[in-house]
Amino acid sequence: MTANSRCSAAEPPGLETQRREIESLLRQCELRAGDSWYVVERRWYEQWKGFVETGDQNSSSFPGQIDNTELFEDLDSYHLKERLVENEDFMLVPAEAWHKLLAWYGMVDGQPPLERKVVDLPSTLKVEVYPVEIFLCLHSNMENVITAQFSRADNIQSIQKAICEAFSVPPGSECRLWMKSSDSSCERLRNIHMSVLDACLSSGMTVIMETRNADGTWPSSRPQIMRNSVEDQDSYRGQPGVCGLTNLGNTCFMNSALQCLSNTPPLTEYFLQSSYLEELNFTNPLGMKGEIAEAYADVIKQMWSGRHYSVVPRVFKTKVGHFASQFLGYQQHDSQELLSFLLDGLHEDLNRVKNKEYIELRDADGRPDQEVAEEAWRNHRRRNDSVIVDTFHGLFKSTLVCPECHKVSVTFDPFCYLSVPLPVSKERVMEVFFVSLDPYAKPAQHRVVVPKAGKVSDLCSALSEMTSIPPTQMVVADVFNHRFYKIYNTDESLSCILDRDDIFVYELSVLEEQQEEQVLLALYLRERSHYRDYGSGSSSYGTTLFGHPLLLSVPRSSCSREALYNLFLQRLARYVRPPDPSEELEEEEEEEEDEDEEELYKTQTNGISDDEEQEVAEKAGPSQTEPCDGDASANSQLDGTATAEPVPAVNHTQPSLDHGDAKTSNGSQDQTEPLCSADANTDDVEPCRSTDPSSEPPAEQPQQPCDTTEEDKQEEACSPSPPANEQPAKRKACRKRRKSLFTIQAVNSNGTTERGTGEGGSAVSFSSQPYVAIDWDPEMKKRFYNENEAEKYVKHASMEVPQQQTTVQLQECIELFTTVETLEEENPWYCPVCKKHQLATKKLDLWSLPEVLIIHLKRFSYTKFTREKLDSIVDFPLRELDFSGCLLRKNLSNGEPPSRYDLIAVSNHYGGLRDGHYTSYACNKDNGQWYYFDDSKVTYAREDQIVTNAAYVLFYHRQDKIRKPTLPAPNTSPASSTQAANSITSCKDDDAEPGSASYVTMETD
Repeated sequence: MTANSRCSAAEPPGLETQRREIESLLRQCELRAGDSWYVVERRWYEQWKGFVETGDQNSSSFPGQIDNTELFEDLDSYHLKERLVENEDFMLVPAEAWHKLLAWYGMVDGQPPLERKVVDLPSTLKVEVYPVEIFLCLHSNMENVITAQFSRADNIQSIQKAICEAFSVPPGSECRLWMKSSDSSCERLRNIHMSVLDACLSSGMTVIMETRNADGTWPSSRPQIMRNSVEDQDSYRGQPGVCGLTNLGNTCFMNSALQCLSNTPPLTEYFLQSSYLEELNFTNPLGMKGEIAEAYADVIKQMWSGRHYSVVPRVFKTKVGHFASQFLGYQQHDSQELLSFLLDGLHEDLNRVKNKEYIELRDADGRPDQEVAEEAWRNHRRRNDSVIVDTFHGLFKSTLVCPECHKVSVTFDPFCYLSVPLPVSKERVMEVFFVSLDPYAKPAQHRVVVPKAGKVSDLCSALSEMTSIPPTQMVVADVFNHRFYKIYNTDESLSCILDRDDIFVYELSVLEEQQEEQVLLALYLRERSHYRDYGSGSSSYGTTLFGHPLLLSVPRSSCSREALYNLFLQRLARYVRPPDPSEELEEEEEEEEDEDEEELYKTQTNGISDDEEQEVAEKAGPSQTEPCDGDASANSQLDGTATAEPVPAVNHTQPSLDHGDAKTSNGSQDQTEPLCSADANTDDVEPCRSTDPSSEPPAEQPQQPCDTTEEDKQEEACSPSPPANEQPAKRKACRKRRKSLFTIQAVNSNGTTERGTGEGGSAVSFSSQPYVAIDWDPEMKKRFYNENEAEKYVKHASMEVPQQQTTVQLQECIELFTTVETLEEENPWYCPVCKKHQLATKKLDLWSLPEVLIIHLKRFSYTKFTREKLDSIVDFPLRELDFSGCLLRKNLSNGEPPSRYDLIAVSNHYGGLRDGHYTSYACNKDNGQWYYFDDSKVTYAREDQIVTNAAYVLFYHRQDKIRKPTLPAPNTSPASSTQAANSITSCKDDDAEPGSASYVTMETD
């Protein structure tokens, strides 16, 4: 056009012809968005108009060359004057009329043609006389700014091209644009196909362009990268794709899924080649405006740059949480659930179908399967066309049969992954510790087989066959941190018990005479600290639980402290040594104390009534009428899961025996002397010998005056109350008595809060499951409690039988996927013939398979009654997985792909239902080497390590699409592990898979 303006004008037609053609074009041309119109100075146009109207070629009104000089501010920049008015200062002519005038008259040399676009404003179409004037610069040099004008109808891509040309950006560079307004805030211009008008760009704004760094990051938002040192930042060169992902807090599930997808060759190459940029769908209402695809592309390009040990996927995690609120925060999730969301999100963000048409689905109605399948796939592609569909989508046939009218409904549905069930065993193996009634028998660990949907009574029955103890004499409890986490009723479901729980089964005693009510007593062991717990606002001593709790069956009448003390000594005889006669433990006891001290004792016992905390905390004990007598210890730390924790305790000073009423056993009252418990001892009886609880309290020792020491108070030991006829005078007098090994205290289910004594002088309260603790002075514990003996246990012969790991073939799981099943009541099928919902039979068959097949092993089993994780080993092939026997379409034509697959990645889950850890194995597409990805740590892996019972999601690549590695496999022998190229060093790691030899690990922070 500019060339035309400078060439000599062509021979124009007759003046009348000129007038007729131009007027016709002005009259007929309508404004259409995107069309070009031209600005002509009004004076020149009017002169031309007068010239052609005269009809005289030699008229003095000849206009000469088109001259827009009056419209410019200056002839250097050719910047248009402000506030020019149409039809007063200039005329607008359509492009065709302009080209004719230009051809007839030419243009003044050097002047640019004033081409303007028609823009579609919200209310009208208008020729844009004043385009948007924008400042352009590069992120790397924001001082160098140029000015350019763009029509509001231009797209952002035209701005990008202008910047690339103006600043000589190398072709092929991946760029992104930012829009900066006057308030210094920047906003991404994501959609380069959007118009300047829709992007809200206005004159005076700045557009900044940045190009991606060689390491896959962007200069404007360089993420945190795991580095060994600052010097390594630009010097590290590793194998592309061999890059860890930092755990941001319970994000191992995301890292595992990303590593598997990262090592899926067709998808990764699609992103590395930036093919996604042309297919970003910003208008899809089902998509995420291209943000998920862009965030995923950033992670992939960083991982495959070969310049990072580990990448921090924080931006990707934020985007995922923004569009899928279930992934907000830092809770643990399922890697397959994230994978499902991510594949769907990438598909919608990259869907080539911009406007989805409505397609009515048709039933087969007896038509051939081939015809129905082709129609279904064609309809699917009319609405869904993306790299995800190209790579991961297959087709299966669904057949539903009505149980009443036998109507057969056949449909063909696309799938993105196969969720195959695992064969479920109806039994489970449990490991429990049996605590015998014999005080000298160590706890025995048993392995029993019970029904998976069974009850606690089934566990007792199974154990009864091994121990010959009747199930009615057993009570089952979960022990955690030296206390009872739960005491189970016999009718509770075994599904409540996890494999990791420490389950103890206690043998209970049975009395021949059943007239008296039996109390199930829970016994804790506590150690007093040497200091008072002043911080708690009381003067009590702090206590810490230790050892193993017991469950005992005690006659209700034998719950006095005296009787319990001897009973406990008898039950703990295996690891609590009674004092020798030569070790007479005598102490002086202050007989009379002032009323303030008595009040202190009262305030330190919390009363007889149970607090609400106790009632809520433990509803779980069996009936208190069950006969029971638990044994000594069982090791809550046998498997290393439970550890002793210091437990803050309140009010551990011994309360008076009768607490509120201060009634003694013979009915007398003593309001002045706090009666320290007979828990401590009986005066003249050997501690290890049982005592008749109905016997009279022994006579007092001769009273000897003495001073009370703090040590005496700390021992907290005193005698039973004196008979009523021997009320002592109010004086400071002490007496000699035998010192007890420990004191007895009523506590709550946590073993922390003291609850005072029960009714009628008993040491426990019977309003709910009673808990008592025996408190040891550290010195007494050290002398008489044998910790090593208390921790010992024996293994029953059942533990020696090797546990056979269930192994199933992947082919069995796929066959189970294609077997006939009946729909559940929650998910019926509406029969069009019966006109009602029916529990139809359903069968799935594989029809066509994708290039990359994802197989999800349904290890997590959820039913109405049970929740469990299946730890069976699924034996899956690393090569030559053949689906020819599973495909419904047996006769493949020459154009059909084969059905043999090779493994390329595995997502692993270690742990149980409530928690666990995700890792992954993957084969690098460039060198063919397998790697083990554990968050930021990457190690070499051998093929014989890959098949484990942790395998959760399998990725298979069809053989006809697999490209041979372009690089030689690295030497993974320990001798060659000191390679400087990627800073690999040989090392041992505690987290290595069982059976793995020395291996190579990437160095990370």
